[in-house]
Amino acid sequence: MIKVPKKELDRRLLLFISTMSKIDPEWKLAVFFDKINIFYFTGTMQNGVLFIFKNNGAHFFIRRNFDRAKEESEFDNLYHVRSFKDILSYFKSFPKTVYITKETLPLIVFERFNKYFNFQNIKSCDLAINYTRAVKSDFELNFIKKAGEIHRITKEEIVPKLLVTGMSEFDFARELLNQMLRLGHQGITRIRSFNGELYLGNICFGENSNYYNSFDGPGGIKGVCPAVPLFGNPDTILQKNMLIYVDTACGYMGYYTDKTQIYVTGNLPQYVYDEHKKCVEIQNMIAEHLKPGITPSEIYEIIMSKIDKKFLPGFMGYKSNQVKFLGHGVGLHVDEYPAIAKGFDIPLVENMVIAVEPKKSIEGIGMVGIENTFLVTEKGGICLTGNNHEIINV
Repeated sequence: MIKVPKKELDRRLLLFISTMSKIDPEWKLAVFFDKINIFYFTGTMQNGVLFIFKNNGAHFFIRRNFDRAKEESEFDNLYHVRSFKDILSYFKSFPKTVYITKETLPLIVFERFNKYFNFQNIKSCDLAINYTRAVKSDFELNFIKKAGEIHRITKEEIVPKLLVTGMSEFDFARELLNQMLRLGHQGITRIRSFNGELYLGNICFGENSNYYNSFDGPGGIKGVCPAVPLFGNPDTILQKNMLIYVDTACGYMGYYTDKTQIYVTGNLPQYVYDEHKKCVEIQNMIAEHLKPGITPSEIYEIIMSKIDKKFLPGFMGYKSNQVKFLGHGVGLHVDEYPAIAKGFDIPLVENMVIAVEPKKSIEGIGMVGIENTFLVTEKGGICLTGNNHEIINV
């Protein structure tokens, strides 16, 4: 069993406390309910509540399953409780203000909790936890790099052998998932945004990659059906001279990379390849700026100012699918802090991990472009998901 070492758990806790203190020097207590943040700080994914005090350490109160937590976790303070009320007996008093993850915590859950604690001021610690998780340790990067290698092998070596004219999107997606699982992909894909769902990724033949999509990303998808707008469409058949858009996440030991590769059966008009090449050039420009000290909003402004206005229609999405970012953080969720977009004004630091995805919709053809996952370094972004960025002929 791979455990998160105590040294690593301590690093995460100290970074969060330090970050919170910079945001609000007066803070005293943050409480976490969601399993991903609980896993991040404790190394186990149990049903419970994690208390982090500025001056009194971190304490994990577990409703289920305490025995598994003891086996998996190097975290110091584990307690078995039957209800929120039991937690009261462990502390003499509580501050009047509590910080929670407002972006992800259901209101009803907090109300059930707070009827015992009566916190008067409810504030958000979302920025602090997002920033903390964005800075990856060597321990975390080992898993991310493994996910990236699975991605590289899958997209560059395996997918060209799987794609056969006459197969459906659904059948291809099924075969692709099986191959990724065989290589070590964990299967589940976790989305942080509210109501976010992703099953493998966007698997699209032809214009399906332009199909209207509620997910906050540039790529479209028809999916299985209106109730399951995910995975692959069973009625869309791969034909000769058709574009294939494969945008998938890959997870290993909880951590993700994100990668998009474009394929074609036969040939497409030259302008399609030209538009794709421009997207690759934009990706490379962004990667050059992925250095400590620059803000994501600065990168966005720099890159957008260099793009020819004639290229903008269809850039980053088809019509109402268009989005206003060029990339996003990756970690224990596929969609993490920070985004390469306006409003993200905290500078990048070394060992953040960013998925860069400049894409261009072409009516009647589908979506071209690229997505790879990069490590922020002093020399610029280092690609973790392979170096074949061209349209691959199959």
